[in-house]
Amino acid sequence: MAAFAQQRSDLTVQAPPPVADEPDNESGQVGAAFYRELTGHDPVDAVTEDDAAFDRHVLASILAVAAAEGGPLDERAGLSYDDLVALIAHRFPAAEGLVAGCSARPRAGEDDEVVMVRDLLLANRSRDDDIGRLLAVMVARRAVEPNHLWEDLGLRDRSELSRLLNRHFAPLASRNTKNMRWKRFFYRALCEDDGLVMCSTPVCSRCGDFDLCFGDESGESRLAYQRRVLALKVASLPDSGEIVPPRSLP
Repeated sequence: MAAFAQQRSDLTVQAPPPVADEPDNESGQVGAAFYRELTGHDPVDAVTEDDAAFDRHVLASILAVAAAEGGPLDERAGLSYDDLVALIAHRFPAAEGLVAGCSARPRAGEDDEVVMVRDLLLANRSRDDDIGRLLAVMVARRAVEPNHLWEDLGLRDRSELSRLLNRHFAPLASRNTKNMRWKRFFYRALCEDDGLVMCSTPVCSRCGDFDLCFGDESGESRLAYQRRVLALKVASLPDSGEIVPPRSLP
């Protein structure tokens, strides 16, 4: 836990001193190190064959990418303070020190878009369980970030997002029969549920926004990208004889 110095007035996580002076390096250290503190291994080494391990990987990924962005961790992850503390205690008991001594802080009113997506997900849970509730609020909060949704959830690729949604929100996921981008699909589903039409044409292949809805979502995960950038920076440093501790590297 020594890798993190926490501001006790909220849940802001601060990085250890960066190896290089670019913000990407610092956020990369925080994200990967936070994931490692939660799970005991790097994101790239996550084993997700069984459902319980996959759920743990998803939760750790969301918390890690939220921590990498700085600011109050509970807000960035979409959770209340109490839910965040309970989640770490239940799913990552060895990492309870990450929030030890922190306290709740007032926050502004909820974003309307977050509320709409959250309610859509809550109404379409596969099971009435607590992890479905937590994932609904976390996914909804991360959905207002600017990148592909799988990236802003800290996942390794889009297939992990599809697995998450099919596992925990099957009634909703089953409606995405044409493999539309998930974030775009959420808003289309909201429109359809309200009897509205989001699309300008009835046939997707003839629509000018086709690439916005169905375009490629491949790429490198945010944590993997930060890890690679940092590794390149470290490799380019002159040999000063200083040894960088392995745990400081994501």
